[in-house]
Amino acid sequence: MTQQNNQHSIRQELPLVLLFVGLIWLVFVLDRFLPLEQLGLVPRDSGHLFGIITMPFLHGSFEHLMSNTVPLLVLLTLLAGSRANSRTIVLTIILLGGSLLWLFGRGAALHIGASGLVFGLAVFLIVSGLLERRILPLLIAVFVVFMYGSSLLSGILPWQPGVSWDGHLFGGLAGAVAAVFLARGQQLVTRRTKS
Repeated sequence: MTQQNNQHSIRQELPLVLLFVGLIWLVFVLDRFLPLEQLGLVPRDSGHLFGIITMPFLHGSFEHLMSNTVPLLVLLTLLAGSRANSRTIVLTIILLGGSLLWLFGRGAALHIGASGLVFGLAVFLIVSGLLERRILPLLIAVFVVFMYGSSLLSGILPWQPGVSWDGHLFGGLAGAVAAVFLARGQQLVTRRTKS
């Protein structure tokens, strides 16, 4: 997970970032003709277990899509410039955050949207920046707090109608868990190289 084992750059990963966001837009267009929103996540409903994977690609409106597109582009680009394995981090946040939402989220609610991933990426960048104790990740953490801090706090308040606050919460928790494990992995690699 360190730069030696995971060398990449924003330039190398930007096509993947754009492809990922483009796929979300493609699904949104297809959803205008097909009932794809029904593929969202419903907590503890085994018929909607696949929503763990599909939820980030589904959006109910153009405003919903746009509210996730810009932060996704920013946060995925920042992640691409980090020492983290971007694909592993994104997959971890989607799978862990979605699983936690499926297990503990509000029942009978259909959850769609990439905001859980957005919250997970933001929290990942903040926590990993604090744990790495290097200047660039710390500056990125400060930037993310400045840009998205108030949204992170307000987004987990439970009295917002029509908002998957529990999806935001579990996405953020998944990002924190991914950051802690990444920091531990980097510490182990650093110890091995010093030995």
